[in-house]
Amino acid sequence: MDEQVRVGLIGAGQWAERAHAPGLANHPGVHLTSVWARRREAADAIANTYCIEAAASPADLFDQVDAVAFAVPPAVQAELALEAVKAGKHVILEKPVAATVDEAERLAGAIADAGVVSLVSLVRRFAQETRDWLADLHETGGWVGGNAQWLSGALLSPDYADSAWRHESGALMDIGPHVIDLMDAALGKVTDVVGATRGERDLWHFILAHETGATSTITISLKMPLRPTVVDFSAYGDNGYRTLPGRETPSDQAFTILLDDFVAMVHSSTTTHPCDAQRGLHLQRVIDAITKATDKS
Repeated sequence: MDEQVRVGLIGAGQWAERAHAPGLANHPGVHLTSVWARRREAADAIANTYCIEAAASPADLFDQVDAVAFAVPPAVQAELALEAVKAGKHVILEKPVAATVDEAERLAGAIADAGVVSLVSLVRRFAQETRDWLADLHETGGWVGGNAQWLSGALLSPDYADSAWRHESGALMDIGPHVIDLMDAALGKVTDVVGATRGERDLWHFILAHETGATSTITISLKMPLRPTVVDFSAYGDNGYRTLPGRETPSDQAFTILLDDFVAMVHSSTTTHPCDAQRGLHLQRVIDAITKATDKS
């Protein structure tokens, strides 16, 4: 790249330390410029590791950058990302993009009005095996249904003991966006929630209807003591049965590909992408519909 995109990082928790900071710092098209977090000592630790500035406030960080990457809980992201967008900054958002549909609508609307670039960290979509799987499904056609399972013991681990929003909202808000996004991309836009239940161990089952007439059946939990984690995606129909291969592309490599797209979008002034903020809003609406369907069951 002739010119690097100056990116600031908001958040200094586990994901910021493990994924966002190294991914941003090591990307040739990005200059990781500054970091801000509510816990100053955590921000200082990342700043010292990457020889960058620890900003005194979000506004201070905005003044130093072209774009902002977020690694904070959904409600915090919705508030601070709105401020960043109003300051004219491009944004890399975590999923879900907000805690509520209203917050997601305000954020997506502000991004559209400002004409800034947005991407949501749906990292599985950026893995090459996922892109190949989706391309094959779309080229072949004739799919009438699909299945997805994501069963993990992540929230039983001490790694997430301090992640209050994950324990409160559970798997639907954390990994739900990934799973819904993939089945939506595979079978067509989700138009309805046929049914949904939430049981012990935060075990969610739900059936989605897609605009193509297909249906998908999804099971997710982050409190199942399984090792290794079970992650399966499949589609079936007139032309057989197709499964998405396992995680051949590590998450850090998928995040690098996301950044490739982000940098290219900034340089070309492209503001639409299959994983942009409007996608995040759609997923938020589906999650809300699943929650309401569960409450009725």
